[in-house]
Order: sequence, then C-alpha cells, then structure tokens
Amino acid sequence: MLEDTALRQQIHALIEQEHCLRERYDGQRIITQEAASRLKGIEVELDRCWDLLRQRQAKREFRQDPDVATARSAGIVENYLQ
Repeated sequence: MLEDTALRQQIHALIEQEHCLRERYDGQRIITQEAASRLKGIEVELDRCWDLLRQRQAKREFRQDPDVATARSAGIVENYLQ
C-alpha cells in the first residue's frame, strides 16, 4: 500500500503531466486522439489517488489502520455523483 508521502508524490507527478499536456494544446480546438485519451487517463488516475488519500485520512481520523484503505476502481470513483 502506498504511504501518504508516496501517494502525494504520485499526485504531483500526475498533475505535472496534466499541466504539460494542457499547455501543449492550449488554445487549440483539436488535439490528437492519443493526447485526449492520455489526458482522460491522467484525470481518472488523479481522482483515484485523491480518493485513496482521503480514505487513508478518514481511517486515521477514526483511529483505524490507514493501510487497509484500498484504491477503488475507476468506474466507482468516476461515478460518485451520478
């Protein structure tokens, strides 16, 4: 299981990748299918990482073992509000 520090590092790396892609295509109406797919993948992975970090924090807050928190699937994380 990823510790919080490693999880935050992963989040920051994904954010950096997202920013680089967005800057590359900033102002363009059309981006490549590959870039659009990669951007969507980064967004989903970021959502999963943030979800896991929040789970770990909640477990710690309620005096539970944060290491039992597990990453949820993209389908679950992406459909919270639907």
